[in-house]
Amino acid sequence: MHIAAAPERIYTAFVVPEVVVRWLPPDGMTGRIAVFDARPGGRLRLTLAYRDPSEHGKTAGAEDVVQGVFVELVPGIRVVQDVEFVSDNPLFSGTMRMTWAVAPAPGGSFVSIRAENVPDGIPAADHRTGITASLRNLAALAAGAEPF
Repeated sequence: MHIAAAPERIYTAFVVPEVVVRWLPPDGMTGRIAVFDARPGGRLRLTLAYRDPSEHGKTAGAEDVVQGVFVELVPGIRVVQDVEFVSDNPLFSGTMRMTWAVAPAPGGSFVSIRAENVPDGIPAADHRTGITASLRNLAALAAGAEPF
């Protein structure tokens, strides 16, 4: 996705927890970060909660809790995380590798997200919809004038 912001600004949005919770939650969700140590080997733990409490999360109630580790951080270029859902449901088990990448492009940056080993319980179309929503949120936030 093309975003009208410099790669350095996008990368900052990948690694500053107060910014991550503003763009990562897809439509209909909010986010909270419990742990976010953005360095190789650093841990992360975040909760995505549905605004509609009747929705069923992967962890409990209306929540999806994700925990993991930062594998690689290349400033201005990429963040790689290995994450897993905290869930008793085996359909949501396994470690998913998320690669958030940014590259210079005319008028801003090209941003991509690659997800590998997505748990079987997450339909590909749903995962694509969630990632697309997150990218739209990132585009709106990063293209704005507000500093972060």
